[in-house]
Amino acid sequence: MTPRLSALKLLRMGSRPRYPRSYGPRISWGGTFTPAIRNIIIACTAVFLLQTLLKLFFQPDVTSWFQGEFGLVPLAVTHGLRIWQPFTYIFLHDGIWHILFNLLFLWMFGADLERAWGTHRFYVYFFLTGVGAGLINVLVKTALDPHGVGRALTIPTIGASGAVYGILLAAAIMFPDRQIWLIPFPVTIPMKIYVAGAIAIEFFSTLGTGGDNVSHVTHLGGALVGYLYLRRGLFLYRARNEYLDWKRRRARRKFEVYVRDHKDEPPHDSDDRWVN
Repeated sequence: MTPRLSALKLLRMGSRPRYPRSYGPRISWGGTFTPAIRNIIIACTAVFLLQTLLKLFFQPDVTSWFQGEFGLVPLAVTHGLRIWQPFTYIFLHDGIWHILFNLLFLWMFGADLERAWGTHRFYVYFFLTGVGAGLINVLVKTALDPHGVGRALTIPTIGASGAVYGILLAAAIMFPDRQIWLIPFPVTIPMKIYVAGAIAIEFFSTLGTGGDNVSHVTHLGGALVGYLYLRRGLFLYRARNEYLDWKRRRARRKFEVYVRDHKDEPPHDSDDRWVN
């Protein structure tokens, strides 16, 4: 290669970007967060930032109005027809630790579910358990105080905890023997034991006098809706089998009656319906 051609080649190479791509280690959130998990985290974080700005720059009445409009207020749902609240309350949170733990558990236990199910089914399950937990919250509080004498029907419930408990239940069913750390203790236990313990704690917490500002009914409602959704195929399978068994017994009785009524008739040469 002549010096002139060599100079031309170097000039052309130098006109390109010096580092067109990097083959070294890179930070890629695509492998850490699945699409649905990423979008839910972004939505919850954006709403939390909006809540924070309202607290910083506006009067407390504005924050109360925002939570009353978009949080889950049973009386507003049943009497005010704010039918969007069982959906919107999922994205509101009360403080940094509330949203941090909810999103942490969502990512820890929901990512593998989304990889196993696909994004569409995970979205359906997340919102089904979240909205279902909210509706159970409304039904239980309305049943306990149908006339609205107490304050339970007017206090807003916020947070994605109902949907998170549905995800915990699904993880226990899908990955029952997976070992997880029992934070803060340096021991591991199976997923099914961990989730069973968490649900038991929530159940017994509903029997207490309250005062911890935690909606245990919503947590249990999310787990219940998740269980019914995941086991719906089993329930339908049993019902379908019982129906088919009933049809077979009915057909057998009809056949036995027909044979009994026609057993004394002589055979017909032209009738070959019973010939194999």
